[in-house]
Amino acid sequence: APAPAAGPRAQAATTFALGQVGKPYGWGATGPDAYDCSGLTQAAWSAAGVALPRTSQSQSGAGTRVSRDQLAPGDLVFYYPGLTHVALYIGNGQIVHASRPGTPVRTAPVDSMPFAAATRPA
Repeated sequence: APAPAAGPRAQAATTFALGQVGKPYGWGATGPDAYDCSGLTQAAWSAAGVALPRTSQSQSGAGTRVSRDQLAPGDLVFYYPGLTHVALYIGNGQIVHASRPGTPVRTAPVDSMPFAAATRPA
């Protein structure tokens, strides 16, 4: 179960993203039937009334930077050099993300990939 989010928008984004678990990955997909990583985070925050840019790199500039130890549910977590992957932090050391072809939207440990940065959209 996700931890309580910092506010109603973060809660709405987290709830939306968790509702997509099991849907297929699709390169360039923005939902509602399939998602890529940034399509999922964009759709989740859109459900909360917050517009995010399309790509993980551009999403990294949206919001306030937070450190790894300050993560709260709803935060965007970026991975790898070049910030080529983004996930949504859901609390309790877990993320939800659309990772790659053949793997559906799923939860995973926040440390399952090399952490690069995090932002708090709202």
